[in-house]
Amino acid sequence: MRGVLFDGKQVQVVDDLEVRDPGPGEVLVAIAAAGLCHSDLSVVDGTIPFPVPVVLGHEGAGVVAAVGAGVTHVAPGDHVALSTLANCGTCAECDRGRPTMCRQAIGRPGRPFSRSGRPVHQFASNSAFAERTVVKAVQAVRIPKDIPLPSAALMGCGVLTGVGAALNRARVDRGDTVLVIGTGGIGLNVIQGARIAGALRIVAVDANPAKEEVARQFGATDFLSSTEGVKEILPNGADHAFECVGRVELIRQAIDLLDRHGQAVLLGVPPATAEASFLVSAMYLDKSILGCRYGSSRPQRDIALYAELYRQGRLLLDELVTGTYPVEDFEKARADAEAGRVARGVLTF
Repeated sequence: MRGVLFDGKQVQVVDDLEVRDPGPGEVLVAIAAAGLCHSDLSVVDGTIPFPVPVVLGHEGAGVVAAVGAGVTHVAPGDHVALSTLANCGTCAECDRGRPTMCRQAIGRPGRPFSRSGRPVHQFASNSAFAERTVVKAVQAVRIPKDIPLPSAALMGCGVLTGVGAALNRARVDRGDTVLVIGTGGIGLNVIQGARIAGALRIVAVDANPAKEEVARQFGATDFLSSTEGVKEILPNGADHAFECVGRVELIRQAIDLLDRHGQAVLLGVPPATAEASFLVSAMYLDKSILGCRYGSSRPQRDIALYAELYRQGRLLLDELVTGTYPVEDFEKARADAEAGRVARGVLTF
């Protein structure tokens, strides 16, 4: 079986992976497509520490191949999008509808794969860069078969994170003003989440001016190549500022550009030891700094919602897929992603 393996030193496409059968409460999925997210690249460059060897990928969609005992909500042949939340479903956080806070879903990497008889870790309880993967049943969300699987794959991370950050975490409301710093896959989804919520002004900032067209397509009302001009558009500052790059100086800018009662939402991933600063005196006007894990999502609910919004033409998915690559071309996909040449590159099997 083919897959993308990181051994701690290099990434390579291998063809001798094996994956175990699904156990009780698990689903075996034949992956059709998987988006290449910067979180995958952050494992490779060490920004996100993770045990190795590991099969990368966490944004995938495919077809159910088999189910374990007790699984009834999906069946072989169903099309599914995969989430990374292997939450337990029974703890207090799950019961409150906050599966992103389930402690069973954080930092517990399994090893369902093997290579030459040696166990291999699973990234983000998912590992979508493999022809087949085993996930907990709660991670497999059935989707209509008329949604192209390369587009559906993006719902599992980029859409859940970006749209969810706007709708679930920030709770952008009608008439709000929104600043989005960074218009990659996550930033574009924040933009369209804010558009769906009814934001009045959505200011996109990206150092690459070539991204203006797609940012406006997703819902940006204004585009800037730096934050210097934000106050000319929003003299009082933004109600919501989303940092989608992962640089501490941009986090500071997001905080500084808030209006009274505004909130800065942190979505980019800087190095694990990075520290950011802000003026304490600036926070007394009811401003907030919010972390956000996975868009504060409830995948079984949210993916179904986003699938229907897509079918109605209100959520853009196909437009995010700006590069498709056979899995053997992983290095080209990686280079294009690192250079910012694609909104989202998708590996296909």
